[in-house]
Amino acid sequence: MPKTLSDIGEFGLIDRFHTLIREEGIETPGVTIGIGDDAAAIKPREGYEVLVTCDCLVEGRHYLSDRINSVDLGRRAMAVNISDIGAMGGLPLYALVSLGLREDTLIADVESMYRGFFQELNPLKASIIGGNITKTEGANFIDITLVGEVEQGKLMLRSSAEIGDAILVTGYPGQALAGLQILQSSQSPQDVQNHPLVQAYNTPKHRAREGHAIAHSGYAKAMIDTSDGLLADLGHICEKSRVGAKIIQKQLPLSKALIQEAGQMELDPYDLVMSDSDDYELILTCSAESVPKIRSLVASISDVSASEIGRITEAKEKIQLVLPDGSKRPVTPSGWDHFKT
Repeated sequence: MPKTLSDIGEFGLIDRFHTLIREEGIETPGVTIGIGDDAAAIKPREGYEVLVTCDCLVEGRHYLSDRINSVDLGRRAMAVNISDIGAMGGLPLYALVSLGLREDTLIADVESMYRGFFQELNPLKASIIGGNITKTEGANFIDITLVGEVEQGKLMLRSSAEIGDAILVTGYPGQALAGLQILQSSQSPQDVQNHPLVQAYNTPKHRAREGHAIAHSGYAKAMIDTSDGLLADLGHICEKSRVGAKIIQKQLPLSKALIQEAGQMELDPYDLVMSDSDDYELILTCSAESVPKIRSLVASISDVSASEIGRITEAKEKIQLVLPDGSKRPVTPSGWDHFKT
């Protein structure tokens, strides 16, 4: 019979974590004291700024436990944190993982989740250096604090967009939302696990390498990831930079999978692109002259594309959507809100 946490207890699980980290994780330079003491100790590199972010995934709220396997859950939890570091132009270094687990949670599932963490961290030469475990009576949760670094003078903010800037977005926003709707409507989740839109939701791709390269190039002015949705996060840039934006609808990128699924759902694919969606793409602004440079740079790193979707305007214009016939209509930034009904 598969063992649960109640069979081995907290310290038995911690011992297993130590073994997993030693055997399957990697060592990141700069760690002076790792797992085993009351706190880890790290030594920042000269010439770099330290980035720190945290994100919590709660079962039933941020993931569907019966519709995602444990490895993919680990990947998802780590990728959403890596995305924050990448959106500011940095790369991750160290992760601290805190887990809230019911006592009937299978040990094999927890170990598989850690392997998902490693799948996202190891390629970036980042490591797990600590964390915490607690028992929960309700929903399980994963709380990750991620520490990264960015070269001094290369930090990307959401408050630096300027009037006249081009607006670019990587990849295909809206795919994760469509994937979630497929999962929720499927009678047999296992049958749709390999659907590209379901994969976009369960295992979103961060753009840390792209964000780091863009920041290092000096071509971009402002940047943010689309964790709340394209329109919502563009709204964050507009608010912090005190500007407006003009989005050209026909320039919004649509994947073939999204177009096909939107047709089956009898939805406008553009509505999916502009709604709240866990895509973790990058939105950035730059001068018009830098657009081809950034697109070429992104293409040299991965197979993801960067699409120009509009321009930054004066604040009084707010956010306008330019329709195919040339008419404009105002759009209100809306996206994921934990407390919205």
